[in-house]
Amino acid sequence: MNARTHEDTRPMVGVGRPLATEVATTSSGTRTPNPPPPAPAAARTESASKVYGSGQNSVRALDDVTVSFGAGRFTAIMGPSGSGKSTLMHCVAGLDSLSSGRVFVGEVELNRLSDRQLTVLRRTQLGFVFQAFNLIPTLNAEENITLPMTLAGKKPDRAWVDSVISTVGLADRLSHRPSELSGGQQQRVAVARALASRPRVIFADEPTGNLDSRSGSEILTFMRRAVDELGQTIVMVTHDPTAASYSDDVLFLTDGRIVDHLAQPTPQRVLDKMKSLGA
Repeated sequence: MNARTHEDTRPMVGVGRPLATEVATTSSGTRTPNPPPPAPAAARTESASKVYGSGQNSVRALDDVTVSFGAGRFTAIMGPSGSGKSTLMHCVAGLDSLSSGRVFVGEVELNRLSDRQLTVLRRTQLGFVFQAFNLIPTLNAEENITLPMTLAGKKPDRAWVDSVISTVGLADRLSHRPSELSGGQQQRVAVARALASRPRVIFADEPTGNLDSRSGSEILTFMRRAVDELGQTIVMVTHDPTAASYSDDVLFLTDGRIVDHLAQPTPQRVLDKMKSLGA
């Protein structure tokens, strides 16, 4: 797989959002540009903890984690097996609940939502890509892509859906059912489905785990383009340093805590960091 280069000069504060060129005047009268403001949080946690079981058999999967995922950015979450990375993603995505602390999508606190409200939020504001493609075998590619909107009773934004289909390179495969597509093509359908409803955040859990290196590279490239060209926010759990190198930032977890952070990652820098954590 060929990761993106890190010498590009694209904005790092959400794609499609030009950097503000605010200017400050120093005491000597020299005018210097201020740094751009940080990207607003698409999702965040405050003192998030998750404990499974009780007493001596309890396991603390998350331990007082406070983290923010910037809008329009691609964040990878890594760590040794059992570090809590998937638990963190599942709790932020509303697929699991915290034992204590708070989690927000935008300004909505998930802890305060009923089960029905949480279901609606996941359907309308979040997208999901998993290791298993989870496509409906009796539907063709286009029907699988628009399925979440069909279930929600919403009419797809045709221009947006066409843009997504073009981004993931599926225009000539829309009438094909999953059994007629390769693994890489099926995962592209899954990525397009996650993008089609214009979610606030896409959560991807080992999205290339079932793919060969070439297909995996294609999927990661499409996800990178979704951030760069469509302004999407992506949070991805992965164990693969090369996959992580497609992101803007990598968070490292150990024993349920965030222990390090790496900006503009490369495969070697990620691998070195993982080795230092004993992974």
